[in-house]
Amino acid sequence: MGKIKQSQVYLLYGEESYLIQENKNKIIQQTLKKEDQEFNISQFDLEEMPIEELVTDAETFPFLGERKIVIGEQPVFLKAKPDKLSFEHDVDALLQYLQSPAEYTTLILVAPYEKIDERKKIFKALKKHGEIIPCQPVKEWDVSKWVDTIANDLHISVPESLHELFAQEVGTNLLALRSEMEKLALNVGEGGVVTRELAEQLLSHSAEASGLKLVDAVMERDLGRAIRLFKDLEKLNEEPIALTALLASQFRIISQAKVLKQKGYAQNQMRNYIKAHPFVIKMALKRERYFTLEELNDIMTELAQTDHALKQGKMEKSLAFEMMLYKLIHIKQNQMQSLS
Repeated sequence: MGKIKQSQVYLLYGEESYLIQENKNKIIQQTLKKEDQEFNISQFDLEEMPIEELVTDAETFPFLGERKIVIGEQPVFLKAKPDKLSFEHDVDALLQYLQSPAEYTTLILVAPYEKIDERKKIFKALKKHGEIIPCQPVKEWDVSKWVDTIANDLHISVPESLHELFAQEVGTNLLALRSEMEKLALNVGEGGVVTRELAEQLLSHSAEASGLKLVDAVMERDLGRAIRLFKDLEKLNEEPIALTALLASQFRIISQAKVLKQKGYAQNQMRNYIKAHPFVIKMALKRERYFTLEELNDIMTELAQTDHALKQGKMEKSLAFEMMLYKLIHIKQNQMQSLS
């Protein structure tokens, strides 16, 4: 993250708590010396205290030093439908303050909401007299950029070939991404390089990511890896029925992507036909070239039969799932042999 534009008033809004915290910290660092931060930062919960008290504090001279920071959390009056409180905010007091903010005060309002009402007079005043900093959730395609940003901050290196792994395992939660990368940084040390083996060992695993790995194990005809992944998921209390549905969903998207690609559709056009996130479609296009349509049809049939058997209770669930993995890989092997 680069330097934040200097202002007397800031509004941080959005649901990405990592970005809110990072921006807040940057403003504090840019505004106050470290030794002044303990005595010259005031915080107000605006669900508990009226805005007039924050304004009064903002207008009061710093206790020590030349500058102070006043932070107002949860400014509910910025919502289209504000929450009911035991008191009313005198928003006019804030409007009046914004006309002429105290030179020695930096005011930060933190609105951790998905949406705020930009039609309101108070929002327009904040936009006119201050800096608006959106802190919205990160998109899947931006995860790679954030891996690099956080890696630079932690003084480690993460090869670009591993970025997809982070996107699969951690997703778009930047706080979780930071936490996982701090774990890796402790292991490789400053200036160290994260290896695939270490990343796969240490990253917290999600069911969806493991579903993609199961797809890859079938793609690579690696039964041992597929069984190991399944056992790991069993330890996380993932049900074979749910995992079968997850695999079916992944292979269905791969199949749809392959058909549309053969018809000449570009990736961005596929969104009109495949009801999945663009990042999921991108991953499907990376995998579809490893399967023929015949293989994909056979795989979907096997998944449907296993799903039926699991729901009917005709076989012990874990055994049925392992047999299905064997058959999926066998389908791939048979097709490879018939082509050779």
